[in-house]
Amino acid sequence: MPYAQSPLRPTRRHAARALAVTGAAALLLTGCGSSGSNSEKSSNSASAAPGSAADAADGGKRTVKDATGKAVEVPAAPQRIVTLTQEDLDAVLALGVKPVGITNGQGLGEPPAYLKDKVQGVPVVGNLLQPVMDKVIAAKPDLILAGDMQDEQVLKQLREITPATLVTMAPTDDWKLAFRGIGNAVNKLDRADKVIDDYQAKAVRAGADLGKNKGAAVSIVRWNPTGPSWMERKQFASGVALDMGLTRPAVQDKDGNAHSPALSLEKLSEIDGDWLFLSTLTDDGKAALKDVQSKPAYRQLTAVRNDHTVTVDGSVWSTRGGPLAADVVIGDLGKALAGS
Repeated sequence: MPYAQSPLRPTRRHAARALAVTGAAALLLTGCGSSGSNSEKSSNSASAAPGSAADAADGGKRTVKDATGKAVEVPAAPQRIVTLTQEDLDAVLALGVKPVGITNGQGLGEPPAYLKDKVQGVPVVGNLLQPVMDKVIAAKPDLILAGDMQDEQVLKQLREITPATLVTMAPTDDWKLAFRGIGNAVNKLDRADKVIDDYQAKAVRAGADLGKNKGAAVSIVRWNPTGPSWMERKQFASGVALDMGLTRPAVQDKDGNAHSPALSLEKLSEIDGDWLFLSTLTDDGKAALKDVQSKPAYRQLTAVRNDHTVTVDGSVWSTRGGPLAADVVIGDLGKALAGS
């Protein structure tokens, strides 16, 4: 079929319809084999360990289940990976793999700033979850990591470019689970486990070095054009803060991975805490934040009165996250809290 010459229609990142089966955990189920029928390869899935000798043969194939539970045959050693989300890009870079095609960051017309130096010269094949198919074809991928793509029309076109197209995460997946799944998909699960272990150790060390701010209640907020939204406990940046031994204000101590509805000025007290970390994703959000900063409801917040407000990068703090983004969050928290 002819491929689109321009980006396809946008896909909502947090569609109400959940991805089927078990999310990124499915990516941790794998099979391998470089020859034989599909049924033979599938039958090996329970016994074949990721990264086993049978996977290593040139031209070898492995079978993994993607985040929807779909069994997908992938190269044992992929050489040309295209990533369609910031999280997929963060993951492969953390695993020491440079992709051959990427998309722009969330809400951006360019790759996210914190990864920009690492992807110099890598072709951009579209915006977040909006690939331009001709550009994907030009990248000649042998593996496409499609994030939480839920548009079946787009997935069908991607699979015509290469059948090795994986939905790598479900909307509710924890970033560490999704990262391990991606690590398995590219046959680097052992390295992924080490990256997570190193992250955990760094978070604990950083949290122990916060002095009088050790265990402080940090409010994590994204300012939208319509008002602020605070993040729940399992949202990416919130999880990093908790891994450092920090806490969340009582009203924000909710066991989910979403964010609150945009708050009115009358409910602005919900964003208060010992420290207030503020991010935006759009110019309209920045304008709305600047406007509210002169209003009494904002100026009366404890964190504002104590000069405990920090502006951070929304393309890091307000996304699904990955190990490189987590390193940035640890650095932001440590710089603000350890220095005060």
